[in-house]
Parts: sequence; C-alpha cells; structure tokens
Amino acid sequence: MTAKFIGLVTVRTSSTRLPQKTLLPIGNRRVIDHVIDRAKLITGLDGLAVCTSDRPEDDILEKIAEEQKVLCYRGSLEDKLMRFQGAADRFGADYLLLIDADDLFFDPVVNLLALQQMTEEPCDILKSPDGLVPGAFAFLIGVPALKQVCVMKDTTDTEMYETYFLETGRFSVRDMVIKDEILFNDRVRLTLDYQEDLDFFRQVFEGMKMGGNNVSLHDIMQWLTTRPEIVATNLFRHKDYLAKREVMRLNIKIKNKD
Repeated sequence: MTAKFIGLVTVRTSSTRLPQKTLLPIGNRRVIDHVIDRAKLITGLDGLAVCTSDRPEDDILEKIAEEQKVLCYRGSLEDKLMRFQGAADRFGADYLLLIDADDLFFDPVVNLLALQQMTEEPCDILKSPDGLVPGAFAFLIGVPALKQVCVMKDTTDTEMYETYFLETGRFSVRDMVIKDEILFNDRVRLTLDYQEDLDFFRQVFEGMKMGGNNVSLHDIMQWLTTRPEIVATNLFRHKDYLAKREVMRLNIKIKNKD
C-alpha cells in the first residue's frame, strides 16, 4: 500500500512579538495566502491542510482555507503535537510534511525531495541538514512516531515539539540529502517572527518584482548574494530567535527529568 503524505501549514493568529503576523500584507496578499500559494507548488502530496487552533480568533484561518480550497484542521492552541495527531487521524495520514507559516520562502523542490527520500528509505523523522538556510524546510514526520510522542510527553505546551523527536533517542532520524550548495547559508534568515523579518520579506518581494510567491528558493538566494544590505535587515534577529528557542528546549528537558 502506498503511504499517504499530508502537508500541514501550521499557523495561528495569537503571535505576540509581531501581532497577527500571518494576516499582514506583503504586496497584494496576506502572509498566510503567500504560504498556502507556495505549499500548493509541492507535488507529491496527497492533501494539503491549514492546521490551526480551535480558538475563535482563528476562525479567519479556517475561512482562508476554504477560500484557498485546501483542507483545515483545528485543535489545541498550545499542544501542537495533539493538533498534529488530530489532523493525521482526520486525514488518514501516514506522514506529515510540516510547513511553518512563518517560513514564506520554504522550497517546494526541497519538500518534494523529502517525500521522495522518505519513500525510498523510510524513517521516523526526516530533517534539515546542518547549514541549510533557516526556513527552507521544517520536518517530515511519521505518524506512528508522532503517536508515541503524544503518549510520552508530559506537558500540553509543545511549541518545541521537535525536541521530543530529536533528543529522546527513541526514533530513527535522518538528514535530508540536498546537493544545491546555494541553499546552505546560515547568514540569511528566512522566517517571520519580528518586524525586521517582515521588512526583509517585503524588500525581497519588491526587489525581485515577485507577482506571486512562486520564485524558487535557489533564485531568491542567488539574488540575495549581491544584496548584503537586505540580508542585514533581519539577520541580527536570528540570535534572539535561537536564544528563545534554547530556553524553551531546556525547559522541556527539565520537565522530562521531574
């Protein structure tokens, strides 16, 4: 039987550092529309869904999913893992391709490559190789592993869900094999968390005259190599982002030890 791959655009409107960032405009489209547009370019998926919370403030995301003619699943705001499991059960997924709505320029080709590599050599988790530009790819997760994590977790706050998969030693984890060298650059930040990130994305859309979010990540990275002033717009924010994530990761470790 062929495995079923479902893409999940994980998104909510309750952001604090950049309020309602997913609804902010870039050009003539909202951020979430740009992300869904790009996700539709990933060939090989058996379904694509917006995965959001069941809070009233996220009703608009369900409406956007309907407008975009994609699926929608709504679950716990804080417990991402249970939300993912609910979506997997609803849509009959064997694997979940996670697409973070903060990552506007994730690469459809890289994501297709992930599906192919998982099909050829199955594992529990397929992740980005070290050095891949942040925002190019998130995770491809096997549903059986996800269900194990949902049983073993000891908190309902699973924003840092990847820690359970990568640091428990219970799962088979493999790095993707990616040969396009221009995609390996940790001096470019392609994720939306702060106002400077929004400024960066707007500059790229405008500078590259992007009518839609369908320009390849290879071409975007090539364009950025000669525009260090644009790259500098938000790069300094990556230290803040990583520090925040590290605090969250350490908190999970402490809870696991208690």
